[in-house]
Amino acid sequence: MNRFILFSFLVIISTLKAFSQNGDIVQTEGITSKLHRENVGRIFFSSKQIPTVALKPTDFLQTYQLTNKSDLFFIAYFGNSITNYLHKLAPNLSADSLVKIGNYQFTLYVDDKLIYQSNLLPGAPRAQVQDTATSINKPLIDNKNSYGIWSESFWNRFLRSGGDTVLTEGKHTIKMEIRPYINNKVIIIGNLIASGTLNLIVKRKPVINIQQIRLTSIKPYNGFDVSKENFDRNKIKELKGNIEAGVFKKISSIVVIRNGKILIEEYFNGASRSTLHDPRSVGKSFASTIAGIAIDKKHLGGTNQQLSEFYTLSNFKNYSEAKSTVSLGDLLTMSSAFSGNDDDGNSPGNEENMYPTEDWVKFALDLPTRFDTSKKQWRYFTAGVVLLGDILNKSVPDGLEKFAHANLFKPLGITNYRWQYTPQKVPNTAGGIQMNALDFAKYGQLYKNGGAWKGQQILSKNWVEASLEKQIQIPGRENEFYGYLFWNKSFRINNSSYEAFYCAGNGGNYILIFKDQPLVIVITATAYGQSYAHPQVTRIIEEFVLLAVLR
Repeated sequence: MNRFILFSFLVIISTLKAFSQNGDIVQTEGITSKLHRENVGRIFFSSKQIPTVALKPTDFLQTYQLTNKSDLFFIAYFGNSITNYLHKLAPNLSADSLVKIGNYQFTLYVDDKLIYQSNLLPGAPRAQVQDTATSINKPLIDNKNSYGIWSESFWNRFLRSGGDTVLTEGKHTIKMEIRPYINNKVIIIGNLIASGTLNLIVKRKPVINIQQIRLTSIKPYNGFDVSKENFDRNKIKELKGNIEAGVFKKISSIVVIRNGKILIEEYFNGASRSTLHDPRSVGKSFASTIAGIAIDKKHLGGTNQQLSEFYTLSNFKNYSEAKSTVSLGDLLTMSSAFSGNDDDGNSPGNEENMYPTEDWVKFALDLPTRFDTSKKQWRYFTAGVVLLGDILNKSVPDGLEKFAHANLFKPLGITNYRWQYTPQKVPNTAGGIQMNALDFAKYGQLYKNGGAWKGQQILSKNWVEASLEKQIQIPGRENEFYGYLFWNKSFRINNSSYEAFYCAGNGGNYILIFKDQPLVIVITATAYGQSYAHPQVTRIIEEFVLLAVLR
């Protein structure tokens, strides 16, 4: 027993001595396998996700055919963790400080030409992983399970920054290099810590034979007849072929309503007419609709009502006069005084800070206000829509869920839908309400009809007009505006502009209501977290759908 204790003590001393001699600031997981030891400083590629402990040399690709449906993963073996590499660049800083100002620098070459270099923002991977990990095993392309993690975002940025152009059909060589970097007022780049090369055979331009593609035979649906109007069927066949070939990724449905009737109805990637789609923040617009019905029915006093009428704000943190005067209209236009901006990872009110908390309403009401509240500023602020949902839930008879069913969904003939809920079991107005594509189209057609459906005025025309009005400019976006939880922009077709108000959600989900055309378009998709999700929908609308139906 004494010998065992002595041996253990000597092992610990030896480990600590080696740790100190290496000049490391944190202890890592070390060299994890024989394969790791033999390949320190090398990057390999694989066609599927394989756990690091299960990787074998035969899993590593030498040559790979890259199509629109290909998956591509990489494994990088290091001799140390990124935190320790950063420590060599700034020896006087603590580990906590290093991971806040530094990370990996990734570089991609195609045919020995530098195409894209990215200093990954601090924070991904998380600090604990940066301290300990001595390898990376991540997807660059994962068509089945992707959620837009940092490595996929890097690849998508590479494509947008020239990679898409240079990866022409045929043979290419792609090389990846990884270095550490810190940005402590001045960017310092460390030595190369891993590199690897892959031969590619690029085949990303599918041959689409529209003669072999069949469009869906449309049947009537509760609330919609089938349109007999003409459209460019070959253009929609071309679109369908591109989606099925993976040019446009993770699209699940496209529905076009023209003059109140179904003109186009197509489903992809296993979806069908009965599929309940999760359109994420498309659901925010439903909160606007329910608020309008509540105001019409006098359960709410109007958009000028202030938070102080619903909450004792002095019971929450960071009380201020600016907070007490936040109105329902401010929440509907995302222009409140709260310090909340989902597009800013450092914003106190960023939605990612809200989700782990036990009470999302308290999270929102505890937030500080912006430094300058004298001018209304549009900031995408999910927590504000959660507040609006809580106010609705407290103000309408029988709560938000039953009120929405009785006054919106039932009159529209929408019976099969699914809410998501907040931790307090209130329907989550931040997004995520699920229904099929044609029921989403009913919702869009309700606005196209000025709030009427089958002879019943479900929503006042005045509320529809106020919702689909350019209430506030969206900063940094030319000619784009926001209404009452509806977006606004125009699409360009052959030098003509077509304006639409729309609901939008993560993954590429849209309900579009065109202002001067008798059109409602629904697109659902599951490209959650992917930077290509929204741009590809714009391409689908401009290059295919509108061209087909506006002929």
